[in-house]
Amino acid sequence: MPEPTDPAKVTVDAGGRRLVVSNLDKVIYPATETTKGEVLHYYARIAPVLLPHLAGRPVTRVRFPEGVEGLNFFEKNLPSGAPAWLPRVTLTHTSEPITYPMVTGLDALTYLANLASLEFHVPQWQIGADGLPAFPDRLVVDLDPGPGAGLQECSIVALLARERLRALGLDPIPVTSGSKGMQLYAALPGSHASADIALVARTLAQELTAAHPDLVVWKMTTSLRPGKVFFDWSQNVAAKTTISPYSLRGRPAPFVAAPRTWGEVQEGAVTPGALAQVTAAEVLDRVERLGDLAAAALPR
Repeated sequence: MPEPTDPAKVTVDAGGRRLVVSNLDKVIYPATETTKGEVLHYYARIAPVLLPHLAGRPVTRVRFPEGVEGLNFFEKNLPSGAPAWLPRVTLTHTSEPITYPMVTGLDALTYLANLASLEFHVPQWQIGADGLPAFPDRLVVDLDPGPGAGLQECSIVALLARERLRALGLDPIPVTSGSKGMQLYAALPGSHASADIALVARTLAQELTAAHPDLVVWKMTTSLRPGKVFFDWSQNVAAKTTISPYSLRGRPAPFVAAPRTWGEVQEGAVTPGALAQVTAAEVLDRVERLGDLAAAALPR
């Protein structure tokens, strides 16, 4: 007699590899009744533009096994029971080595998303030919609004930062984070160490704070942040990671770290509420219409 099948498990083709996914009806975002199956569907559809932003980078995940209203945890090491085919790299940051997964294709992305990995975080550098971190190939600034501030204030700061970054020969790209604020990415030639890039970003943060003390703060000190935007330069430190463009976020709704146009940011700076975080469905529609607005931040 044939063995009974488990209706909670389904075999799918993920980039040419047959994978078993499970619990597709499980609700991950209760507020919108978004299921695990819909999460996997989003990642399958967004993969063509997401994968280039993950390529070559060790991936840290934030897992939500019971959905966004349950416990969650960061995971750097390979998940328990990871298959042999899953690409990986082992790095020693301090005293203990960590083996990270590398997301090189839809199969790896689907495998990790099936483990309720909603968020994918990566550093600003790739793994070099020697198996070690190369020099960073992009600069990133995280604009984090404090209490009483929001995306309008972030938009104003983003426009100020764009002017300074362009003066340095960089071409920044805005990305609403899917959480509270936004990031700015700018491609780099990969010729300077992370410490050098972090110093440039910190200097920019200090200059903007001095020029706009009622709007910008460069220190994380909580008491300094109400009504202001924290210009987080430290994301460029080699050990730090940032949410990848096109990653879902573990927020009440399925918001996504979404690349935006500067026209949208300009409108957001002058009109309250004009710029808002966008959902997975909206991002899929935007990519279909606009392509990858963050493509210019990819390594050259």
